[in-house]
This record gives sequence, structure tokens and C-alpha cells, in this order.
Amino acid sequence: MDTPFEFGPSDKARIVYVRPVAVSDLPEEVRRQVSGIATLYAVHSADGERLALVRDRALAFILARQNDMSPVNAH
Repeated sequence: MDTPFEFGPSDKARIVYVRPVAVSDLPEEVRRQVSGIATLYAVHSADGERLALVRDRALAFILARQNDMSPVNAH
């Protein structure tokens, strides 16, 4: 079968990746602002740029969706 199919817009910039980040791996400036938390969740663009750090995974997904982005898990 060789029939083209339009899957819709292929704008990869709208996909963001959500992954856990150990607070101990973050710069000292960030660690000072976060007390009592061992893990934050990072939202990254498709090209790897960190867009945001948030307290929990659910908030990361909400943040992405509120900004018209499609969040996916990254390990």
C-alpha cells in the first residue's frame, strides 16, 4: 500500500518532555529555593531546552497543556 496519509501538523516544537530531576543535581541557587523536596519535574522542549521546573508531575503536565503543548514522559 503506497497511499499518502495526512497525519496533521508535524510541528515537533509543540511536544514537550517531562522528567524527574533530583534536586541534588541542580545548581546551588535552585537548591536554596527548594527545601524539603528531593525531586522536581522538568519540562523540556523537543530540542532539550529546559523550559520549567515544577514541584510535581501532574503540575508539569497541566503547565504544558495550558500552553498548548503536548507533554510526554521521559525517563
